[in-house]
Amino acid sequence: MTSFDTEITLTGPLRSPAQMLQEQEYGGHHSVHDEATAGKLGLSGAPIEAPTHFSQFDPLAALAWGEQAWFERGCISCHFSTMVVEGEQVQASLTTSGSGPARLTAVKADGAVVLTGTAAVGPEYGETELETRRARQGPPSELFIIDQLEVGMTRDAGTVTVDHGTRNGSLYPFSLDEKVARITEPHPWYTADGAGSSPWGRAVLPMEMISVLAHKTPVQWPLRGPALGLFLDLEVRLVNGPVFVDQPYAIESEIVGMSESRRTESYWTRTTVTDVDTNTVTAVVLLHSGMFKESYAGYPADRLS
Repeated sequence: MTSFDTEITLTGPLRSPAQMLQEQEYGGHHSVHDEATAGKLGLSGAPIEAPTHFSQFDPLAALAWGEQAWFERGCISCHFSTMVVEGEQVQASLTTSGSGPARLTAVKADGAVVLTGTAAVGPEYGETELETRRARQGPPSELFIIDQLEVGMTRDAGTVTVDHGTRNGSLYPFSLDEKVARITEPHPWYTADGAGSSPWGRAVLPMEMISVLAHKTPVQWPLRGPALGLFLDLEVRLVNGPVFVDQPYAIESEIVGMSESRRTESYWTRTTVTDVDTNTVTAVVLLHSGMFKESYAGYPADRLS
């Protein structure tokens, strides 16, 4: 990162992200990423999984800080504004400054904002997009879907590994190889053949796949349902990376906040990814999950607007 105060904007090309969650299931039902289910909520189509868009920032961050630094200590923190369906194109931009995190924006071809956020390389990450947003949120009013959650509640998801060829369960019904075959920004370090060319002599997970690792084992939070959910905000912070392919990691999640909007009740989880072999924290993933009020049959009709 330059020490000049002059802002510099890096802009990537328009890309066409792929939808890979059509077969996603949780709680015994399809998710909002299924066309028919999305239609019941009045959506224009099944949205692409939000972390997919993180990949379009990787080449820009590599230019700003270097590839090795980005995969070892990078942090991307984003608020998702508009859903993207397969067939739509997205363009990513990163604006650097002399101090503080870089600003991120992704827009559709028609200019609609897909996400906004921040990116930085640690150990001094600065105030991230999600830290700012969480500080602004007040307490929710009466809750009907997430009312059994409590801040400070924890869950241990056990030990998790992502390899090249195995699909990642019902939440992420695709393998790393299948993802890399359709990723918007391929890199040899993601592959078995290119692993030896990385500085660590091992294959690394793309930034968007770190969220898959952190959340692939379903966590049994006490949520009422069935109800449909989606990602509202996501931050992936590499503390002592990279996150390696074929490496076991211990996964532990904690409820760190609750909120609501006109259409959703939502909760924040902080998931810590710890290398089992070294017992060091490799990454921390902060996720803001929203549950559609109208998708829960038990939601009071007079509270829906």
